[in-house]
Amino acid sequence: MLSLGKNTSLLIFEGKSICMYQRRQSPRQFHHLWIVLAIISDILLASCSTTPTTGAPTPTPHPAATSAPLPTLTSPSTARTIFLILMENHNWSDIKNSPSAPYINDTLLPMASYAQQYYNPPGIHPSEPNYLWLEAGTNFGILNDAPPSANHQNMTLHLATLLDRADISWRSYQEGISGTVCPLTDNGLYAPKHNPMVFFDDVTNTNDPHSAYCIAHERPFTELATDLQNRTVARYNFITPNLCDDMHDTCAPLNDAVKQGDTWLAQHLPPILNSQAYKDRGIIFITWDEGEGGDGPIGMIVLSPDAKGVGYSNSIHYTHSSTLRTLQEIFGVTPLLGGATTAIDLSDLFKTFP
Repeated sequence: MLSLGKNTSLLIFEGKSICMYQRRQSPRQFHHLWIVLAIISDILLASCSTTPTTGAPTPTPHPAATSAPLPTLTSPSTARTIFLILMENHNWSDIKNSPSAPYINDTLLPMASYAQQYYNPPGIHPSEPNYLWLEAGTNFGILNDAPPSANHQNMTLHLATLLDRADISWRSYQEGISGTVCPLTDNGLYAPKHNPMVFFDDVTNTNDPHSAYCIAHERPFTELATDLQNRTVARYNFITPNLCDDMHDTCAPLNDAVKQGDTWLAQHLPPILNSQAYKDRGIIFITWDEGEGGDGPIGMIVLSPDAKGVGYSNSIHYTHSSTLRTLQEIFGVTPLLGGATTAIDLSDLFKTFP
């Protein structure tokens, strides 16, 4: 309270003037005034305790107090098209600098980003459980290559269904299927163990070969080129070459599994690279399902206008969980699935992510 002269004072609270009043000679009036001032002070103090000061900084967590990687997804990219191509059963040492893989080494790697320490999930073999992991972040305890009739899963927490719920289109392009039935069984050089979506009941209507939903999403690989030309390709495209072209088997006339896969890539990657879907910030991931004689490292090659490219590589430890997390971050779909919840994503391979 500050005296301003005879019979006049200014009440000041927290540096702000509250009111001016006239001092009266009557003790009774003066007593009443102090009661009023006391009440006003109590009200102001209560208000200050519940209302934050305008412009006060918002507390932020200290970096040391947060674990990495954070489970919160970044903002999804818009209208980006993803191609995930799966090759088979070779360590990265079988591919890098191999004379049997001139297209990969001389054409793709100089324009790509790639990982030098990418592994299948620890101890997860043979092929099928690794494909399931890329779709759901777990192998569901499966450690064999049995068909969907034995290993089908009655659950909806997998990538294709999360995409469906988010109204994001997806297709599985499989080399060697007819496109007239849901491909639940082996057929020539096609093997369902390399096609993870057909192990989920909500995709196949529980192993129904006539499931319209399954048939609409499981398409012959030969249709991809037309879909690219017509700009009708899905947002997420899972691509599996047949058992000769994915480096799984040794087949005539080349009789060199690595060269067979490299030749297939040389023939079929250019239409994707030249497509509008790719040029509009599309991404091609090329990886292998599992290591031979262990868990790897196996290959992970990333091609994209948004990749660091020009042969950039790193030695960050990745697994299939990293790929799944990356896909979920790109598409912005949750919850993070299985191993993706704690995996580090592949963002270091990009200059712009997601």
